Amino acid sequence: LGSPKLGTLQEKGKTQFTFNGSQWNQNFFQVVLDLLPALDGDLKTLNFLQEVVDILLAYIVESFDRSTKVIDFHYPNELLQRNNWELSDEPETLDDILISCRATLKYAIKTAHPRYFNQLSTGLDMVGLAADWLTSTANTNMFTYEVAPVFVLLEYVTLKKMREIIGWENGRGDGIFSPGGAISNMYAMLLARYKMFPEVKEKGMSSVPKLVAFTSEHSHFSIKKGAAALGIGTESVICIKADERWVWIIHSDISHGYVPFFVSATAGTTVYGAFDPLIAISDICKKYGIWMHVDGAWGGSLLMSRKHRWKLNGVERANSMTWNPHKMMAVPLQCSALLVREEGLMQSCNQMHACYLFQQDKHYDLSYDTGDKALQCGRHVDIFKLWLMWRAKGTIGFEAQIDKCLELSEYLYNKIKDREGYEMVFDGKPQHTNVCFWYLPPGLRYVEDKVEKMKRLHKVAPTIKARMMEYGTTMVSYQPQGDKVNFFRMVISNPAATFEDIDFLIEEIERLGQDL
Repeated sequence: LGSPKLGTLQEKGKTQFTFNGSQWNQNFFQVVLDLLPALDGDLKTLNFLQEVVDILLAYIVESFDRSTKVIDFHYPNELLQRNNWELSDEPETLDDILISCRATLKYAIKTAHPRYFNQLSTGLDMVGLAADWLTSTANTNMFTYEVAPVFVLLEYVTLKKMREIIGWENGRGDGIFSPGGAISNMYAMLLARYKMFPEVKEKGMSSVPKLVAFTSEHSHFSIKKGAAALGIGTESVICIKADERWVWIIHSDISHGYVPFFVSATAGTTVYGAFDPLIAISDICKKYGIWMHVDGAWGGSLLMSRKHRWKLNGVERANSMTWNPHKMMAVPLQCSALLVREEGLMQSCNQMHACYLFQQDKHYDLSYDTGDKALQCGRHVDIFKLWLMWRAKGTIGFEAQIDKCLELSEYLYNKIKDREGYEMVFDGKPQHTNVCFWYLPPGLRYVEDKVEKMKRLHKVAPTIKARMMEYGTTMVSYQPQGDKVNFFRMVISNPAATFEDIDFLIEEIERLGQDL
C-alpha cells in the first residue's frame, strides 16, 4: 500500500479508512489486507484457498459424472443479466469472490465431461491439472535460466525427447513452446524466410523477391494468417488440391519468377483428420531447396503410438514440426511445441540482445537463457504440465491413451457407415479420430429433389447442435466444407470417453433430429 496515512472514523456503525485522500470501507481490507502477504495472514489465506479448492474439486467430480449436463446454456444477453459481471471501483469481500468463482464454473463448459466432443482439445488430466496449479504458484517467466531454472531445464529435456521421437539424430535441433499451433506455424514460416533470405530481418520484405508458400487446401487457416502477419500476404499462399501434383505447381511458380520458400504439409487436418504424403512432399522440397514444415498440431501425437506413427512416415525429413500435446495427449491448455531441426537458427533469426535480460557476463551457461530466440518477451510456463504427465504415464501410457481414442473413432465409423439415416462425408476409414457424417432425419431420407434435399440437410446439423446445447447432454461440432453442406465432425481426444458414450451420441442425435 505504499505509505498511506490511515485513520479511522465511525459512521453509521461502519469502519472507514482514509487512503491517499479516499474513503474506503472495511471490505477493502478484508480482501487486500487479510490475505498474504499481510502480517498474520497465513490462516486466513489457507482458509480462503481451501474454499477455492473445495469449489474446484466439486466441479471436477461433477465434470466426470455422466448424469450432469455438459453445459448449462444461456444466450449471451441472458447470461449477462443473471449475474453482475461488471467491474467496480469498490472492492468485494472474500465471500463475494467465492460466489464469483462458483458462478463462473456453473456456466462454464465441462470440457472434461466424457460426452464433450466439440473441440480437438478435450478432457482433464489430474496430474496435468496439479502441474498447472504448481505452475501458477511458481508464477515465473521462461525467458532466462536465472528466473526459471527448473522449468528451462525441463523444456530442454522434453524438446530433445520430442525431437528423438520425430527421428532427428540424437534429438539434435532446437524448439520452443509457444501460445498455440498457429504461433508455432508462424514461427516455422519466419524461420524459413530467414534461412533463405537472412537480410530480411533488418531490411524487410523490400529486400527479397516475390515469395510463395505452398500448403494443402485443407490445411489450417493459420498458414495464411502467418503469411499476412509476416507481410508475405495471403495471396502468396498457394493451396494445392488433393488431386493436384505439387511438383508441377511449384515448378510452374518458379518459371513465373516466384521464389518458393516454404511448404507446410499437414499431419492431421482439422476437419477430415487427413495426412499429407510427407515422403513425396519431402522429395519435392529437397529437389527445389524449399523449407519443409509439418503442421502436426492435431496428428503429431500419433508419433507416440507404434500402431499409428506410420501415418507420419517422412516427418524425420522435415525442417520443422508443430506438435500440440494439448490435443491428442490431453495436456491442459495450452501446450504447443515448435520443433526445429537446425540448432541455433531460432536464436539468430529472433535475437535482439536486450542487455537488461541477456547479459553476456552471467556466471552460468548462457545457452539456457532461451528468451532471445522467442518472439515474445514474457513467456508462460507451459512445459511442466507435459513433463509431469509424461513422468506419470510414461511413453506407453500416452500410447495407450491415443490408441484408445482411435479405437473409439473406428467403432463410431463402423457403427454408422451402413446405419439407416447416416451418410459418410468421404469414402474409407478415417485416418485420425475425425468421423465426418450427415444425419438424415426420417422426413428427409426420401426427398427426390436434390437441391431441396441439400437445402434442408444444411439446416439439420445446426438445429441438432442447438438442441444438444439447450438440453446440455453432449456437444459435437459441425461445419460445411467446400461445396458440402453442414455435416457433423466428430473428434475423439477425451480419455474419459467410452464405447457407451459413442452409443449415447448416436442415440441422442437421432432423438433430437427425428422430427426435422
